[in-house]
Amino acid sequence: MERTDVAVVGGGPGGAAAARTAAIAGADVTLFEKGIPRADRDGLGPDSTDAAGILDYWVDIMDEDPAEIPDGVVLRELDGATFHGPSESMTITDTGLDGSYDGFGFTVHRARFDDWLRQRAEAAGADYRVGTSVTDVETDLTGSSPTHTLSLAGGGAIEADALVLADGPQRTVTLDALDQFLPDDESAGEYLSPDRANHIAYQEHRRMPAELFNPDHIEFWWGVMPGHTAYPWIFPNDGRVARIGLTMPIGMDIDDVADREDYALLDPDDDSIPPGRVYIRRLLQREFPGYDLEDFPIVEDRGKQSGTEAYPISSTRPVESPTGANVAVVGGAMGGTSAFHEGGDHVAIRTGKIAGELAATDKMERYNAAWKEALGPEIRRSVTFADLVRDMKPADWDRNFQTVRRMLESKGSRKRQAIAAGRSGISVYLRYRRKRWSYRRDRYVQLPESRYTV
Repeated sequence: MERTDVAVVGGGPGGAAAARTAAIAGADVTLFEKGIPRADRDGLGPDSTDAAGILDYWVDIMDEDPAEIPDGVVLRELDGATFHGPSESMTITDTGLDGSYDGFGFTVHRARFDDWLRQRAEAAGADYRVGTSVTDVETDLTGSSPTHTLSLAGGGAIEADALVLADGPQRTVTLDALDQFLPDDESAGEYLSPDRANHIAYQEHRRMPAELFNPDHIEFWWGVMPGHTAYPWIFPNDGRVARIGLTMPIGMDIDDVADREDYALLDPDDDSIPPGRVYIRRLLQREFPGYDLEDFPIVEDRGKQSGTEAYPISSTRPVESPTGANVAVVGGAMGGTSAFHEGGDHVAIRTGKIAGELAATDKMERYNAAWKEALGPEIRRSVTFADLVRDMKPADWDRNFQTVRRMLESKGSRKRQAIAAGRSGISVYLRYRRKRWSYRRDRYVQLPESRYTV
């Protein structure tokens, strides 16, 4: 049987980062990526779908130098973001978090970004096998150290000392692999089942009229469609092309939506939750009256297929890994990315880097503590915000945007800004502080390592 030191399942940002750092550390690394065809990539590659791009402080979390990113990967430098409620809006030109990047952030061509990460992994010595699916993982804990046997589609198998699971929010391999280490009455699907722990995202690549295209700004609309962290967006790409899309929970029932008439993108005649393409059409009609849909043509050589793409995005709290079995779960597979802040390439890359280095140096037992030290504040912040908005209605979004706008008009600390905004500002500030405090001491983790049976 073929052998490798470190096996990585999934070739996206987390997997490629893990493979590269493990190879740099001297390990024999084999990465398996099933491969997805895309209109904007020659050949197969990872499921390269993303939304916003990279914000300033994410650069430091990734621990990457933007100057090393090749030409053609970065599409637009950003100077801010606008958040729209049903009738109120607020704009920020600063994320409010410390970062070394000189700017608000940038959008990227995700397929090219992933291809660059793959090239770096291969240059470091990793064996990146695209078009090869892992169908099963069996771990043997009876020897002096764990070993993992990965069964491959079409036959064949490979044995590895360490395993990095980086198969994204679909978790096609991760769920069964983790089930080996949980009690018989418990399963990883209780925490990470894709149909409950994910949102569905859909976007279209459209060319916008010159007078409407904002090349250095991203926009979001909140409170215009039902669902927890459900919102449309417009993100600028190169030329006048923008990604116009949305995210929403999977399997929503319109009969569960109260006060449907309050949601601007719902129609009184809707007998089910509209599909993504309908939401986008209604968004364009609402935001740009006087224009026809034909004024925003789909650019068909972009995205997965014919200028469109749909993809899952994690919307759950993270899980720890069974490091006693020499296994690390990274990025979207572990629930570390977020539908609230538009994905999480930065989280995937950093967790992948940590896992790869520790796997190569026989220090995997440090993985859970290491990723929490590096990413705990970011994940805790994202989980806190997602919880705070869980039950918000359209009018709540307007009220909160109005309050935050007043807060941002004053200078000083967040506390001083809240006081300056009056009672509503203090209320917003205290709600955030209380919710964030509730996730102290790693309580944002929903499956601790102590639950595993290794």
